[in-house]
Amino acid sequence: MGNSINLKKTMLLAALLSLSSTTMANSVSQSDHFAPVATQKELQGRFWDISELDKAFISSAPQDMKDGTPVGELALHSKNQNVVMQFAQEVANKKHGDYTSMLISHQGKLVFESYFLRGRINLPHDQASAVKGYTSLLLGRAIQLGYLTMADLHKPLVSFLPQLDAKKFTQGAKNITLHKALIMSGGLQIPEDKTKELSRNQNEFSLKTLKKLKGQGFIQELLEHSQPITSESQRYRYGNYNPTLVMQVIDAVVPGGAEQFIKKELFNKLGITNFTWANAISGLPEGGWRASMTSRDMLKLAQLVKNNGKWQGEQLISQHYLNKAMQKLIRPVSDWIPKHYSYGYFWYQTDINVKGKNYNANIAWGGGGQRLIIIKELDLTVVITGYDREDTIFDQVAQRVVPAFI
Repeated sequence: MGNSINLKKTMLLAALLSLSSTTMANSVSQSDHFAPVATQKELQGRFWDISELDKAFISSAPQDMKDGTPVGELALHSKNQNVVMQFAQEVANKKHGDYTSMLISHQGKLVFESYFLRGRINLPHDQASAVKGYTSLLLGRAIQLGYLTMADLHKPLVSFLPQLDAKKFTQGAKNITLHKALIMSGGLQIPEDKTKELSRNQNEFSLKTLKKLKGQGFIQELLEHSQPITSESQRYRYGNYNPTLVMQVIDAVVPGGAEQFIKKELFNKLGITNFTWANAISGLPEGGWRASMTSRDMLKLAQLVKNNGKWQGEQLISQHYLNKAMQKLIRPVSDWIPKHYSYGYFWYQTDINVKGKNYNANIAWGGGGQRLIIIKELDLTVVITGYDREDTIFDQVAQRVVPAFI
């Protein structure tokens, strides 16, 4: 999906930030009041070609950009205020890795906004695997609109894909349900050579093969070549085509398909227009990666979750579904996932302990440092973007930022 940058919105943004046309064309203005803006040339080019900021932007009183994000001021006791500001300065100095933004919303308002390195207020940032969390929200939207039910989560996933040829399925294919796929336990066992074949670039496939893999044909290929689906194979295994399976069901049950559903029934509702969401070899939107959006728009999705699926009074995501999705349903077993993390429907959960009390955090997490962190009990959301290989900033947020709001 390629929803290009809205030129009029970018021009309005530039006007609001009082940037001259000369400055916009040649550089990013740095001031103590206005967040850095990417030029049209930078927006249309490669992310890695954008120069790093000469000076980090750190604000405890974000500007109202008329973008659907209410703003306020960071109003904490001076000690806590200093802790947050000092932490942001440490991030700016790369003490904690390579991060491009950190935004904090408290009590429904954006009260802290910062950009570092290549971060810009209007620049969509790669979301990596945080997209899995967004795919989960799409499913919740389909349930809210009646295209699926909570009971459907436990039905054979193939029952929603009528174009498949069941005679060619591997044994146990009907054991895969939406519930199992959402907790990364679909159980597919695809041979390594077939996995490599399916992961090739689109231009490496013959026209005949491309046609075969379009739409539900991709799922047909998986279910034909997988080893039998058993209780033993249906254990947590990160990725393993599970987000693809979920996106295929969404595409099959919603009118107009998944691509239009993303735009019309989720992003447009939130006022998110400055984004990209690439299609997979099947022609459907990717279920687990290859999307990008701005940090402020990430914050909208985090707020949607914090508000139990409501946005400006409208119930967008089924609250029943969200209650289930944010539970600790399974322990995600992987060497790179912290042992204290649990997993729901493509969302992580962990407890943040402050002075002997635990506060539950729901997290959408993408490699490099993309995080939506929601702590409902504190009416607090934190959004982070970056390109750090180690990506250990969550522990610092838990130790430094969260306690400041208690």
